[in-house]
Amino acid sequence: FTQPKIKIAVALGSNQLETITTSGIMTSNLEVITIPYADLLSACQDDTSDASNFDTLIEASFGSLPTSLGIIAVTDVPALPELRLKLLPLARKLANLPQDQLDEITDANAQYQVGWSHGREKLEGDKLDLGKGSFYFNPLTDNLVESMLERRQKKNNDETDNNTTSVLKWDESIDSIKSEEELKKLAQSQPGFFAPNVWPTKTIPELETVAKEVGILIHQVGILIAKCCDSYVSAKCPRYDNHKLENVLRHSKCCKARLLHYFASETPKVNDETGSNEEKDTDFSNWCGWHNDHGSLTGLLPALYVNERGEIIDCPDPKAGLYIKSRTGKLVHAKLPENSLAFQVGETMQIHTGGWLQATPHAVRGCNVGNVTRETFAVFMEPEYHSSMNLPDGRTVEDTQCIEAEKWLPGSVQTLRSRWKPGMNFGEFSDATLYSFHA
Repeated sequence: FTQPKIKIAVALGSNQLETITTSGIMTSNLEVITIPYADLLSACQDDTSDASNFDTLIEASFGSLPTSLGIIAVTDVPALPELRLKLLPLARKLANLPQDQLDEITDANAQYQVGWSHGREKLEGDKLDLGKGSFYFNPLTDNLVESMLERRQKKNNDETDNNTTSVLKWDESIDSIKSEEELKKLAQSQPGFFAPNVWPTKTIPELETVAKEVGILIHQVGILIAKCCDSYVSAKCPRYDNHKLENVLRHSKCCKARLLHYFASETPKVNDETGSNEEKDTDFSNWCGWHNDHGSLTGLLPALYVNERGEIIDCPDPKAGLYIKSRTGKLVHAKLPENSLAFQVGETMQIHTGGWLQATPHAVRGCNVGNVTRETFAVFMEPEYHSSMNLPDGRTVEDTQCIEAEKWLPGSVQTLRSRWKPGMNFGEFSDATLYSFHA
């Protein structure tokens, strides 16, 4: 085992790391921690290695330290750069389809959680999120209900290889739902969770193959990250289920991918280069409002910027892009290496670890140059509907999100305790969260 080559963010305390805008917003130039894929893979494949070598990395990235940003970037993932350049331009192509063709891949019955969605979310007050369009799908299965039924059939047929036994032991729906008919009835009542994929097979036939390929790759790397997270939390929490996060990501067929197109700003905002104009939280969220991801772990591709001629360009606005609100209320511009794959903690992981790992609010600031779009791709890895949302033994609601952390949340981000209660399953928590975001 080789000590991982990691880039750790410098602790706050030097005024060279901080600036204050005239409106009092504190910003920081902390950097996203990076790790080479080869080191991550080596640590996860070698069971004899000292996993504690990664504990510092996980704590610095995902923990509750003042400098932890809730994000890590894995560099040099094989085949990822080529796949990124194949997939992301399709986001722009999709968004530019005629409205009647977009309507064919829009599923209002599924609450716009499958297929095309635009202007259906409310991330900041009553303001509809019109800055981006999304295409949702599950990269692991085209039909979640069918996959769950196949799993039940294996149980009925007493197929007991090691992997099947592990999945069946993990699947809480088998005890919660006694029959296939009951599962199908639940799926009909929760179409946003269970609706099958829809694809633009007539207009962009190449999308399905490359989108699934990238989604599965991100999911596979996410399992490695989860395994390292389990090791860290196990060392901190003696009664923690040692493989909790890994099992969620490995066994759950509930995985939501989102291909994103950020529309060009029609009226670019004028700011001077020094940033001396009055700024507030909402000035950093005009492309995507402030929010926490509510799943377990989010995988994210570095964005592409495209001009009006469809050419990939460097971002012409140095202030545009992903922003994170740190544990201490500071704004961090999270810049990702082009050859990386980023992962962000979600609130479900925060609950499952009793607060040892914590999500951070984030938003996307629009490009202050006209006729430039942003294309990216996220994969939200999460439990299935009936998965429990219980804390580890010995951890409390206050441990999971303390009052001190809550006070730094942007005004549009609801506290975790307002949407999650002990005893909920993931479906109930997901419903409560999505209800607050959709019109």
